[in-house]
Amino acid sequence: MITGGKKLDVHVVRERFPALNREQDGRKVIYFDGPGGSQVERGAIEAITRYMSEGGANLHGAFATSRETEEILHRARVSMAAFLGAEADEVAFGANMTTLTLAISRALGRTWGEGDEIVVTEMDHRANVDPWLLAAQDAGAKVRWLPVDADTLTLDLNDMNSVINGRTRLVAVNLASNAVGTVTDVAKIAERAREIGAVVAVDAVHAAPHMPIDRDAIGADIVTCSAYKFFGPHVGITAIQRQVFEALDVYSLEPAPNNIPDILETGTQNHEALAGVSATVEFIASLGGGETLRESIANGMETVEAHEAELAGRVRAELAAMPGITVYAAPDGVRKTPTIAFRVAGRTPLEVCEYMSGRGIFVAGGDFYASTLSGKLGIKDKGGFVRAGLAPYNTEGEIEAFLRAMRELVG
Repeated sequence: MITGGKKLDVHVVRERFPALNREQDGRKVIYFDGPGGSQVERGAIEAITRYMSEGGANLHGAFATSRETEEILHRARVSMAAFLGAEADEVAFGANMTTLTLAISRALGRTWGEGDEIVVTEMDHRANVDPWLLAAQDAGAKVRWLPVDADTLTLDLNDMNSVINGRTRLVAVNLASNAVGTVTDVAKIAERAREIGAVVAVDAVHAAPHMPIDRDAIGADIVTCSAYKFFGPHVGITAIQRQVFEALDVYSLEPAPNNIPDILETGTQNHEALAGVSATVEFIASLGGGETLRESIANGMETVEAHEAELAGRVRAELAAMPGITVYAAPDGVRKTPTIAFRVAGRTPLEVCEYMSGRGIFVAGGDFYASTLSGKLGIKDKGGFVRAGLAPYNTEGEIEAFLRAMRELVG
């Protein structure tokens, strides 16, 4: 929910992103491809460079660079704990969200057997579907699906109590759709899961750049995201409820630590990226204000959400009014990220993307691994959607340039 906060000064924000200075044909490019990966904030770039230029090291050494690396890892845990509403030792890092989810699913799946069930959704990115399907297959567990309502682009929860039942061991659901932007009522689903003792795994990758996240408030046991979606480097993050984390039977090497969060962090971590993670969180906190890091982050994300929602509302409304354009969005009143999915009659998504790219406007096309959703909408074999995703560094002027180009395209 957008609760207010100070107004975002987009021009100050833009100064923090060097990539925004890129030009094409003499004009600055417009990045509307944030859902696939945002641009990186200057503080994160500098932190990564500083670590790599001043001397890195592995952990557990009796020398300065090793101890500095351990401190970087600790700061990253503290930062992401504040970002996700968790404790520092509940936070683990990995190559990306998909890799972490595969590892977690293998560990949880070792406790499942015939007669057990898991629940996934038709709205989710496959990274929060297929790892669980594979684990269920290995265990002989049954898979049930929470369906999507193709008209409202929301999850249909009418039969939720029968889908999530006494045999359910896990429910996997996204916090927001990376394809159409719908924000899921995770708390409602998690309440049902708690009644029967099922673990709730939440994919927050798409939500993380756009809204405050509180793991415990939404009822998640596992929440996972990726820093490259919220202005940082490529690194995956998960925050797992302590009792769930400590019970994980993770595949690992014999000499590896058996305490949390280390049990999930196989091999040497990307230390330079973790330096960038802390800097990224500090940038987000600087957009808000509060007595604690957590409060500053939440207020900063509320400020971001208000800015993005205003711009996205205009884009959706004006696109929907253009001839031949179909906008895929949940109804007014349903919370959404600033991710706009649409199609243009007579043109493939790729053709639209190429047209916009020629004008220095970067949008993406495809089903974005939300393949079940695109199949339900009948566009999976037609190139999927065009996706324009906004970020806090996007301006009203960029919105107008995008809409002007779309008007020219549709004639």
